[in-house]
Amino acid sequence: MKRTKSGDAALGGMMAALAVVILCLGGLIPAATFCCPVLASLTLLPVMQRGGKKQALLVWAASAVLGVLLGPDKEAALLYLTLGYYPAVQAALDRLHPAVRWCCKALLFNGTVAALYALLIFVLGLEALVEEYRGTGTAMLLVMLALGNLVFVLYDLILRWLNARLAARRRR
Repeated sequence: MKRTKSGDAALGGMMAALAVVILCLGGLIPAATFCCPVLASLTLLPVMQRGGKKQALLVWAASAVLGVLLGPDKEAALLYLTLGYYPAVQAALDRLHPAVRWCCKALLFNGTVAALYALLIFVLGLEALVEEYRGTGTAMLLVMLALGNLVFVLYDLILRWLNARLAARRRR
């Protein structure tokens, strides 16, 4: 199949639209606040395989802005805005020494999550979020952060596996 610029643009547009639809599902399903941004970021993989990292970042930017504007769940949309680009930068991080790589990835994830929730609570003043986490307790918040780190590691491994599968399929 011949690769064209219009085909790359169409793929990017379709993947951006799919990412926005997935983000909008986060408002319909209560437990999907953290799942939908991860699933939406997976739409970048075919774009990266076909059009490269630059096009994938453009698709992420377009879908992130539309997700924030149109999505009913602002927490999920902002989570995608702050971490949804990860599939596009994972390859650059994977070139680092393993110890440095995992430190950088942990710093990226934890720093982004801390900055995002500081923004949500202190700048945007989402009182419902404050009340939800106040009732949870500090120990439970630390457990949630530890589980978030575990899920991020699994997400990283799954992304690496999916990228390898897509690259192998593309070579065939």
